[in-house]
Amino acid sequence: MLKGISILGSTGSIGTQALDVIKHSGEYKVIALTTNRNIDLLEQQALEFSPRLVAVMDLDKSKILKDRLRGYNIKVVSGIEGLIEAAAIEGADVVITSVVGMIGLLPTLEAIKSGKKIALANKETLVTAGEIVMKEASKNKVDIIPIDSEHSAIFQGLRCGNRDEVSKLILTASGGPFRGKSTNDLKNIKVEEALKHPNWSMGKKLTIDSATLMNKGLELIEAKWLFNVDIDKIDVIVHPQSIIHSMVEYIDGSIIAHMGIPDMRIPIQYSLTHPKRIGNQLKKLDFIALKELTFELPDTKVFPCLELAYEAIKSGGTMPAVLNASNEVAVELFLSNKIGFLEIPNIIHNVMTRHILIKNPTLDDILESDKWAREVVINRTCN
Repeated sequence: MLKGISILGSTGSIGTQALDVIKHSGEYKVIALTTNRNIDLLEQQALEFSPRLVAVMDLDKSKILKDRLRGYNIKVVSGIEGLIEAAAIEGADVVITSVVGMIGLLPTLEAIKSGKKIALANKETLVTAGEIVMKEASKNKVDIIPIDSEHSAIFQGLRCGNRDEVSKLILTASGGPFRGKSTNDLKNIKVEEALKHPNWSMGKKLTIDSATLMNKGLELIEAKWLFNVDIDKIDVIVHPQSIIHSMVEYIDGSIIAHMGIPDMRIPIQYSLTHPKRIGNQLKKLDFIALKELTFELPDTKVFPCLELAYEAIKSGGTMPAVLNASNEVAVELFLSNKIGFLEIPNIIHNVMTRHILIKNPTLDDILESDKWAREVVINRTCN
């Protein structure tokens, strides 16, 4: 019997690659698909994969798509309620959460409460509410399988030993498009330059996060909750070639490194098929063609976002939600040419400094802190 799949964010980079994996595997049936505003692509996907439901965050866009799909047996819903409906829909065994940003938190929680297996690409879910989400997953006996290449690498590396034998986790970073640059070099960086990632094809927000190293900061917070390790046991190292996707160091000195070409379809497929593996026609790593594998420490003076992430998770409570929210808005402002590249970490730092920490937050506390941080950034930039 085919397994049912719901994809939250099917028109984004991860979503489109997930559909490519599904199309070639022959083991899955698409039950639900969602988008923010890209109804043209969602319409194409709906006609190809025949889901029972599609959700569009934008209400006006959803009305247009509803007209287009009239006559097809496909329900069209909208807003966060529609996203939640897609996450909890009956018949979906696995929910791929690949929406960008904090918007993925509530739908992911609802999917967990519905007993769905989670293939997680929305790192903000664990960044903002990791303790709450992981407790809910444990309570409902739900597996959360990471899609991000770094977390997938660690997830697989941890299968080689017991958790009490782990010495540290090592997250690798490409360094982004500005590796080796000075602060002076980055003063007049244009959006188009920041969107030119050297190795990966990703969405705009994720690509900017990679350029500032915030992506790696969010990943280390996610790793803390996903793998239940102390933040002091997670290192970040720059590996420009993106061949080693991350590593697990064990107490005897053995290091298990996960290697492969930089193609997100590989970890996407594994998140769906775990604990088994299936074959595919994807390109394999050619060791003879490799010229070098190099490593260096991240430059946190030029790229302070990584240090801000460490500070946020060490503070705990609502601080990671504030870090994430202020970053999301700052990145949007940069992409809109309203602030400079170097203003992104400055804004985040200022908002974190102003935040009154709630140490053991409820979900409402986290949502309210997220809202507060966004308003602070918007008001600051408008004054």
